[in-house]
Amino acid sequence: MKIKFYIVVVFSSLLFSCSISRNSTKQSKGSAVTGTYRNLFSEAGYTSAAITEKLNGAFNKLFHGNTNTETVYYNDSSNADGKLAYIHDVNNNDVRSEGMSYGMMIAVQLNKKQEFDALWNWSKSYMYNSDPSHPANGFFSWSVKTNRTINDAMPAPDGEEYFVTALYFASARWGNGQGIYNYQAEADRLLNDMLHRSLVKGITKNGPITAVNLFDTIAKMVRFTPDLINANHTDASYHLPAFYEVWSRIGPKSDRTFWKSAAQTSRDYFEKTANGKTALTPEYGNFDGTPWAAPWNKGSADFRFDARRCVMNWSLDWEWWSVDKRVQDRSNRLLDFFTAEGIHTYGNQYSLSGKKLEDGQPTSLIAMNATAALAATDARGTDFVKALWNTAVPTGEYRYYDGMLYMIALLICSGEYKCYIGN
Repeated sequence: MKIKFYIVVVFSSLLFSCSISRNSTKQSKGSAVTGTYRNLFSEAGYTSAAITEKLNGAFNKLFHGNTNTETVYYNDSSNADGKLAYIHDVNNNDVRSEGMSYGMMIAVQLNKKQEFDALWNWSKSYMYNSDPSHPANGFFSWSVKTNRTINDAMPAPDGEEYFVTALYFASARWGNGQGIYNYQAEADRLLNDMLHRSLVKGITKNGPITAVNLFDTIAKMVRFTPDLINANHTDASYHLPAFYEVWSRIGPKSDRTFWKSAAQTSRDYFEKTANGKTALTPEYGNFDGTPWAAPWNKGSADFRFDARRCVMNWSLDWEWWSVDKRVQDRSNRLLDFFTAEGIHTYGNQYSLSGKKLEDGQPTSLIAMNATAALAATDARGTDFVKALWNTAVPTGEYRYYDGMLYMIALLICSGEYKCYIGN
């Protein structure tokens, strides 16, 4: 998803894309080190002008398009910290930490500071819990109504993961401001709580909960939830080794060794949990990599909604850091499976062994499969990149999840999803 090699001599605060010297990461020659990002669209034959138009058109529709059919980004007045905006899950009629953090990542990648700050302001104002007696203290409510009423105060950890990384990138791209716009300080504080927040017993609107941190320090992996009842489970799509590598370089110094280990743990986890033939992953899992059928979601042991994102997570890790060659074979297997199913006719959900559970080809799955071409050695990856290119910007009721993953995949496949770190 990117092109162009360059060497930068760095003085004081000079920044560069994933600006890390080769000497500091001798084991890696990924794009985070070289500054060279693959542009899969360009490799597939599309012109620079067409790619720019594709990116701008998708962003304008999803963030500033028709409010009834296109956009998921909505302005929401202002407060003492400035403008406010939220990303709306139109189908479920709520605002999710997942979507807010995705929106911020998209904004920082496209250098859209106004949108980034408005989303962060809304998140901190109406989703963040600062009550030390609440089980969600230090974290973000995963679901809030557009009128700012909380549906569920407990966090979904992937939201926090994206918040932290987007904030670090904002610090590198734009510098730190005051208060909530001191991006570095906000990221450091949140990351510290994600790893070190102590146990809290308290009452939520959904009843009493005992909750811990977001990462199991023994297993060295992200939890499905900090609620102790299910804290010993995980979600494969929450595993973001590319981000953990970033944190191991610029996060709080005392925890950098842990994040380095967490990155390797997640790489190993993908290898354990992905099916040996299809490379499909379960929606939820146990720490040992086996599928977990949650009591409220029996289908979570299959390849369903969350699991679509796993291929993006391991492919991005390969693009940025290039330390785990197992990703290449896994991506090949995944694309082989969907090719056999029919690149334009494969289904929506599957058992891990490849039995189709539901027809219909969602845009979010088309988008995520295209990112596999970053790591796949099979030339057929280009077919999946072209399939994404030929897919329209999502509109209508399901435009939130499809649209966010579509926009992220466009950035990845065009070489515009970069790792920004200050020197």
